[in-house]
Amino acid sequence: MVKNMGLFKKEKEQKKKKGIIREWVDAFLFAVVAATLIRWFFMEAYMIPTPSMEKSLLVGDYLFVSKLHYGPRTPQTPLQVPLTHQSLGNIKTYSDAIQLPMFRLPGFSEVKRNDVVVFNFPEEMQYPTDLKTNYIKRCVAVGGDTLKIRDQQLYVNHTAVDAPEDSEYYYKVTTKKQGISRKFFKDHNIYDYTSDHYTNYSLSPMRKGDESIYRLPLTQAQAQDLKKYNFVKSVEVDLDNHRSYQDAYTKDSTYLWQVDNFGPLVVPQEGMTIPMNEKNITLYRKVIQNFEYNDNVEVKAGKLFIDGEEVRSYTFKQNYYFMMGDNRHNSLDSRFWGFVPEDHIVGKALFVWWSMNPDASESPLGRIRWNRIFKIID
Repeated sequence: MVKNMGLFKKEKEQKKKKGIIREWVDAFLFAVVAATLIRWFFMEAYMIPTPSMEKSLLVGDYLFVSKLHYGPRTPQTPLQVPLTHQSLGNIKTYSDAIQLPMFRLPGFSEVKRNDVVVFNFPEEMQYPTDLKTNYIKRCVAVGGDTLKIRDQQLYVNHTAVDAPEDSEYYYKVTTKKQGISRKFFKDHNIYDYTSDHYTNYSLSPMRKGDESIYRLPLTQAQAQDLKKYNFVKSVEVDLDNHRSYQDAYTKDSTYLWQVDNFGPLVVPQEGMTIPMNEKNITLYRKVIQNFEYNDNVEVKAGKLFIDGEEVRSYTFKQNYYFMMGDNRHNSLDSRFWGFVPEDHIVGKALFVWWSMNPDASESPLGRIRWNRIFKIID
């Protein structure tokens, strides 16, 4: 009788132990499923990895991005490790063996001019759309708009558009021979984004006689502030017209467009019909070939062919957007690779929930940007 009671007790303990493990497994699975649904349907966290939006958004800012504003997209690639994107390290975390049609559920807003938008980078044709790298830029023109840039000034539909207050441009800064110290750069929040490290303050000048000449990324307020110092001789906007047209969107010598002189260019809109002349083929061939779900798109003798038939006019199947970084001289954006299709839109950036300065020389607490926590993005 004592022996039977011992077996019963041991069996009861084993069941209890299995029950605790099962509870933890169930709780973990529930957490993963809940987090996946929230990430897909409601909101997703995103970190700013590059300075293309400086000083509006800073490297080390952590954002919440709303999926509800523009409407969440149904998954295109269902076979992937939950809560991952393309990979973990060098390990691929998805299979494209199954690709589903992607639809957008209703949202309560459309992408508007001046929205800060997260989207899938259109140029990554090696990935399914929903797994392309996430980019963040400001939408400066929507479908149907005519955009151009003249001597750095942006025009949309022939109206000048002011740059965001914290946007940056490169300025030519001429100082006395002694130049500017590293401490001055750090104290005035001036960084050399072209260097390998975000916190490189060297910003080496060009020496010319008794002068030092710098090319500095500055906001308008920083540029005005520099003029106050007696060792600064002049501060002038440095127009970026030195790059080859082959860096720009069309990469065609017909359009000698540059970063600060670009367009005019009409942004495609769903239902908009354009003639397929040689000019429009140059401007819109990539869109029609890569993002309009057409098969066998070819250009022969300056004419467009789809499935072997010549196309004399073309009607766009979705809306497109023109995106630019607020760091206007240090942003690879639509001026270089073209339009963002509507089906590549991920969501609207809402607010910064955490921010850490990547400067490793600061103390852990000193790296926290307290003034940016819960900062609304506009």
